[in-house]
Amino acid sequence: MMVPGSQEESLPPSRSGRDTRHQYGSNQSLYHHSGAPQHLSSNGNISPVGASPHLEPQVYTETDYLLPDKLYGKSRLSAPTRSNDACGSSAPAETVCSMVLQILVPFLLSGLGTVSAGMLLEVVQNWDVFQEVTELFILVPAVLGMKGNLEMTLASRLSTAVNSGKLGSAREKWMLIVGNLALKQLQATVLGLLASLMATLLGWMAEGKMSLNHVMLLCSTSVSTAFMASLLQGIIMVGVIIGSKRIGINPDNVATPMAASFGDLITLALLACFSQWFFSFIDIYPYVLYLVDLLLLCLIPLWVMIASKHSASLILLRTGWEPIITAMIISSVGGLILDKTVSDPNLAGIIVYAPVINGIGGNLVSIQSSRISTSLHLNYPPREVPEERQGCYNPCRTFFGTGANHRSAQVLLLLVIPGQLVFIHTIHLIKGGHTLPSPLFTVTFLSASLIQVSSLLCSADCMVHSLWRRGKDPDSYSIPYLTALGDLLGTALLALSFLILWCVGDSGSV
Repeated sequence: MMVPGSQEESLPPSRSGRDTRHQYGSNQSLYHHSGAPQHLSSNGNISPVGASPHLEPQVYTETDYLLPDKLYGKSRLSAPTRSNDACGSSAPAETVCSMVLQILVPFLLSGLGTVSAGMLLEVVQNWDVFQEVTELFILVPAVLGMKGNLEMTLASRLSTAVNSGKLGSAREKWMLIVGNLALKQLQATVLGLLASLMATLLGWMAEGKMSLNHVMLLCSTSVSTAFMASLLQGIIMVGVIIGSKRIGINPDNVATPMAASFGDLITLALLACFSQWFFSFIDIYPYVLYLVDLLLLCLIPLWVMIASKHSASLILLRTGWEPIITAMIISSVGGLILDKTVSDPNLAGIIVYAPVINGIGGNLVSIQSSRISTSLHLNYPPREVPEERQGCYNPCRTFFGTGANHRSAQVLLLLVIPGQLVFIHTIHLIKGGHTLPSPLFTVTFLSASLIQVSSLLCSADCMVHSLWRRGKDPDSYSIPYLTALGDLLGTALLALSFLILWCVGDSGSV
């Protein structure tokens, strides 16, 4: 099969600037800068049409562009346009002011969404089902974390496709969208089932027992919640990305936080409603739980068939399971910490703030990850990174530099303190507080949030470049790991903060 190209043209040796003996990097570079139709051999070499009468099937990789080049013409990039810091000279141009304005509104919306989720979680923790089946608290971070595993990953992939000019053809655009949505429904169903089994295992290890009815309730609740939340948020996300591009806003700045704006609230509301509904059937009509699981699992072949129609979603169908399953396991460990903390009456107030610190950290790092990934897609072939990223990683480079990604890291870190101040005061007011939160509580909460976000931004800088160097697509791999790490760090740091407040006798967290 031919690697698609545009009109035939020759590539002068002086323009390539590379030794054509390199197998992947230089050939990918040649692919970008030459419009001649070419073949991709099984060893990664790209050769012009007619070079060999024996053609081998094209091998797609995770870092291939989401849409074939033949649908939109020659790549917009040429070798001289690359920049050394991967800030993306061909990425959408934006000033610091426009960056802040584009990030600020979705950031505040997503923050209010996490605040609402925290308030809802404080209410539903007293429901019969949460009191009877405490393993639901283990399930909460894992199910909420699917936003990072699925919605934010979809948003990052589509944002990269939009910024790379890959959504030109209406037919291919909808093929890409439908294929990715079907893939997301498949992943949501499988992850929902695995998350419930993980919660069951951790609950059994902690308590030493687990009834079959509780296991079925966890499975039915998790799968149903993941399926419905993924479907609703996926449709909303596609509209946000296409709409933001049409009005001239960089989707990387708005798509991932908008994916989380009310994602936590929607997911948690569905989790609470499904769990209470199934709990009412568990003694009278237990077969309902089995039928729900069977129905949703029977849809898996349909999602596989639809997702396999498009090459990009087919690649992820085969290779995209490692990051989301690993991330689910990491989030479940954070859920175990939350479960044990909530069960302690002295630390019960943590449940309101857990979605806030976890959600905000995940939202901010997903923006940075998406921006770095887009700049690498635009400026570097797979397995090639900027020169300063080829040596040992230095955390100081994340925040100190002149490139667009350095500036965005600085902006995102600076948003933490004012943003979290707004959110903790909002929670305090909604709870009916007539005084300000105690200074010690404010300092410990902000310190935990700063440590979490700065660690995540450094991790994103290192992880995205490392994945690209290994030939893996950061859009599909980095965000699940980073949001799961954010859940674990956020929950652990928040538990430590509340433990400190309890030790010193501070009541400002209540």
